[in-house]
Amino acid sequence: MKLKHVAVAGLMSVAAALPAVASAADAAAGQAKAAVCAACHGQNGKAQIPTYPNLAGQNEQYLVMALKAYKNKERTGGQAVIMQGQAAALSDTDIANLAAYFSSLPAGG
Repeated sequence: MKLKHVAVAGLMSVAAALPAVASAADAAAGQAKAAVCAACHGQNGKAQIPTYPNLAGQNEQYLVMALKAYKNKERTGGQAVIMQGQAAALSDTDIANLAAYFSSLPAGG
C-alpha cells in the first residue's frame, strides 16, 4: 500500500513539472526557426494552399508530438515525406520552440 502512495506521488510530481517544461520553450526562437515553414504553411502559420494545414493557434503539445512523429518517420501519408525531411534536422529544443511559437499565434485563416 505504501509503495502505491509513493508511485502516485511520483507521478503527480512529474505531472506538476510538465507545465514548467512546456513554458520553457522560446517562442521568439521558434519564430526565427519558422521561416522555412512559411513556404508551405504560410506567413504566421496561415497556409495559403488548402491542402496544407494552418499551424497558427494549434495546440502546443499536438505540434510537438506531430513534429517528433515526422522526425521519427512514424507519421506517414499525405505530405509526410516532405515533413520527415524538414523535421529530421530539428532538435528537441527546436521542436519545442516552433510549437511554442505557432501555438502563440491567433488561429484562423
